[in-house]
Amino acid sequence: MFRKLLFLLGLALALSGSAQAVEPVTVTLDVPGMNCGFCPITVRKALRGVPGVISASADLDSKTATVTYDPDRTNVEALTAATANAGYPSTLKVQP
Repeated sequence: MFRKLLFLLGLALALSGSAQAVEPVTVTLDVPGMNCGFCPITVRKALRGVPGVISASADLDSKTATVTYDPDRTNVEALTAATANAGYPSTLKVQP
């Protein structure tokens, strides 16, 4: 009974805590090595496998990937490492 009470107390504290929800971040990566129809699929799968990634898409024509992620769980370095590990090195696209 005591364990159940502690669990419920912890749950109540977690739900009513003052933790602020962090806004997702969206970035675009340059992925110059994409050159066929299967490349974007591989890049997209690699990015979606990174914990904290909310969504990922890759575009062959622009040779870019767009990723939305939780900045509390991952970062650009982890994203570029994931694409590099899949055989497609990438860099953060600089927006003009």
